[in-house]
Amino acid sequence: MANYILLERITVGAAGASSVTFNNIPQTGYTDLKVVFSTRQNASGVGHTDLIQFNGISTGYSSRILEGAGSGSPTSFTGTNSVGLNDGAGATSNTFSNCEVYIPNYLSSNPKSYSADSVLESNGTTAYQHLVAGLWTYTGNPAITSITFSSDVGTYVQYSTFSLYALAAVGTTPTKAPKAIGGDIIQTDGTYWYHAFLSSGSFTPQTALSCDVLVVAGGGGGCAAGGGAGGLFTATAQALTANTAQTILVGAGGAGAVGTGSSNGASGGNSSFGSISGTVYGGGGGAYGGGSIVNGGNGGSGGGGFVGGATTSSSYGAGGTVTVGGEGNVGGNSYTQTASASSTGGGGGAGGAGGNAPSSNTGGAGGAGATSTLLAAMAAATSTGTSNYYAGGGGGGIYINGTAGAGANGGGSGASNNAAGSAGAANTGSGGGGGYSPTYGAGYAGGSGVVIIRYAY
Repeated sequence: MANYILLERITVGAAGASSVTFNNIPQTGYTDLKVVFSTRQNASGVGHTDLIQFNGISTGYSSRILEGAGSGSPTSFTGTNSVGLNDGAGATSNTFSNCEVYIPNYLSSNPKSYSADSVLESNGTTAYQHLVAGLWTYTGNPAITSITFSSDVGTYVQYSTFSLYALAAVGTTPTKAPKAIGGDIIQTDGTYWYHAFLSSGSFTPQTALSCDVLVVAGGGGGCAAGGGAGGLFTATAQALTANTAQTILVGAGGAGAVGTGSSNGASGGNSSFGSISGTVYGGGGGAYGGGSIVNGGNGGSGGGGFVGGATTSSSYGAGGTVTVGGEGNVGGNSYTQTASASSTGGGGGAGGAGGNAPSSNTGGAGGAGATSTLLAAMAAATSTGTSNYYAGGGGGGIYINGTAGAGANGGGSGASNNAAGSAGAANTGSGGGGGYSPTYGAGYAGGSGVVIIRYAY
């Protein structure tokens, strides 16, 4: 139907989400809203309850619920802001519930009614159905400007998906709809539309567009040293032709490797946006600790270097370099030590080189990630990045009880015997932390990349 438009879509990333919110709901041009979602969360038990809030307000909800389990008589009871059922950790692996919520006359000054129909699917002999007739009454009965969904327990897991549709009056043409198709997250801040790809896909403008673009490759995996961040590419005012699909490639984070092994952490996967970005290279892996002097891997940003045992004062493991055509910084060097000890460099970041190990038995810090006005706006609109930064370097790990390097802006921290390290943050392209100690002997994975396109609202 011409008057039935997908406004926004949100797919939960690898980090999970305690709630999902549709902001900036249009206040003109439409009459009704519909949300379709498929969810699973990480709390124990087969199923739990999805909750709804309008405008961030938690009071004023009443509902009547009819629920059946596929056999026997259904039960009817009252509730507040429940709208559906979601699969819990006890449900059959990889099954997701589904729910549809319909909200008529969302701009009116009357109490807002809504209805919901959901099914809890466990791929077993019993499937629960949940029907809801609800009403939201609040002082002044304001128009709905945002909708938030959460579970009564637990956190939504990766691949839970929420899609917001709007309906215009029959015979009218919507004017606030997205102007392109594609993306795991489609959001607006009222000035721009944003399409974020958390995985590979395609982007198809429905009209000629001028777009700003961010492409971040996957971060390198840590080993003994920290992994380098994926390359980061930005471009503004890129002209795209109507109805011409652009291929989107989103690189995965590189796997970590055993710190005392014989190979560096894996490089991150490359990312690209059609012909506009070219190849944006994944981050280099952190150096392994099974040799005396080991250089970090090369990539979008380089992985950190390693040295072990006594060496000459001029010998060190060099940080990895930036692949020709890359958009990052070099990894950090190990320390030039003469005593029998070890040290590791931090992975390079999109905003700065990886930190050199400051002394024996230490790890260098990850290099800074990148931020800007453009990147901050993209991060805020799509809930990607780390505090408005992308592509931070991973910190170097260290043997036994030395001082490990801290990750930067989403980069994973290195491990020592006193504390575990961490992986690079998902959908930031950040490097993984190094793991070299006997207790935490493996490096950590780099964070996956992301591609974001924005254009005028």
